[in-house]
Amino acid sequence: MNDSAPGRHPVVFTPMRRAIARRMTDSKQQAPHFYESIEIEMDALLAALASHNDGRTKEERATVTAAIVRALATALRAHPAFNAVWNGDALEMVDAVNLGIAIDLPDGLIAPALIGCEGLDLDGTAEALRDLVARARARRLRPAELSEATFTLSNLGMLPIDSFTAIVVPPQVAILATARAAERAVVRDGAVTVRRMMMTTLSADHRAVDGAGAARFLADLKTAIEAPAGWLVARAEQESTDA
Repeated sequence: MNDSAPGRHPVVFTPMRRAIARRMTDSKQQAPHFYESIEIEMDALLAALASHNDGRTKEERATVTAAIVRALATALRAHPAFNAVWNGDALEMVDAVNLGIAIDLPDGLIAPALIGCEGLDLDGTAEALRDLVARARARRLRPAELSEATFTLSNLGMLPIDSFTAIVVPPQVAILATARAAERAVVRDGAVTVRRMMMTTLSADHRAVDGAGAARFLADLKTAIEAPAGWLVARAEQESTDA
């Protein structure tokens, strides 16, 4: 029997949708969120990616997401309090960077982990991302990928979104929301010029981390992304040299 008002149609939640609703409610109720945003200039990174991908097929190209993952892995190693989980009333920092990647599925959002992504170069990261997304859509994720994430990236850069905030995925203590790289007027050396800028917002659990530490984390991430020449493909180039 349908007891809904005329013109209203009840939606039966899938188990995934119910789990998302429960976890996000728990997070907002139990974790005191705070938010910090920073604009990152993307021109150098996009140019470096274009050069790196020159001559490659679409399936072989490294994406902006893969590059952000690499930068994040480096920043998280330098700021281990953000690569951590909140266990009851204590913070547990994790050696490996198991970066959760938000993936949009028909019945809800899932954020499986790239396990140990700090050890991957750019192409390895891109390949691992393609594999993770494909297995998420095929419902073939491994248990550790569903339970061992230490930080999450939610990237909406492929959509016309200028900025957004995300909810921390428990028991993690932070999540990064990245929007599109859009042309904006900025001042450089006293002159107005156009640059492609990305608004980046960190949501964090104030029980575990503080605002000053979050600001330093974002500042280091910004520095890395805006000057990618020294790290973006450094590991791959070194391996090629050693060979």
